[in-house]
Amino acid sequence: MSLRLLLIFSLITGSLVAQQRDASEMAINSQLENWHKAAAEADFDAYFGLMTQDAVFIGTDAEENWQLDQFKTFAKPYFDAGKAWSFTTLERTIYHPKKSKIAWFDELLDTQMGVCRGSGVMRFEDKQWKVQHYILSIAVPNENVSEVTALKKEHDSLLIKKLRAN
Repeated sequence: MSLRLLLIFSLITGSLVAQQRDASEMAINSQLENWHKAAAEADFDAYFGLMTQDAVFIGTDAEENWQLDQFKTFAKPYFDAGKAWSFTTLERTIYHPKKSKIAWFDELLDTQMGVCRGSGVMRFEDKQWKVQHYILSIAVPNENVSEVTALKKEHDSLLIKKLRAN
């Protein structure tokens, strides 16, 4: 009889852990959707309110590695003009170890630049999930890599020289 009770207890405990994980992943997904929606609606306060105070945003240009205040300064004119950016989620995978206050994700997005990949880290703080680190990349089909590499060769060469000089 005690083996049966142990098995039932294990199943219930496993189910509760799975429900907690599912609830966290749903909350993370919702926050990311709200974050993208705030940008699409040019809602500066809502957008940056969904980021941690130590957030980092890495954009598609090699020189776009912004701490939060730098990113706000860059983005503010776009938000003020009512035209930030519009990213629609095509797919997203969330990785969240149980009971962790940190999660990470990757997503494919429909954007004004075509299909892009976003990836990042979410942190649970102030009773909600917030973006702590985000990386946006333009997805380049493998068959077009040579063309893109040739297109950016001069720019990359100058950037490499600049970075090596520092």
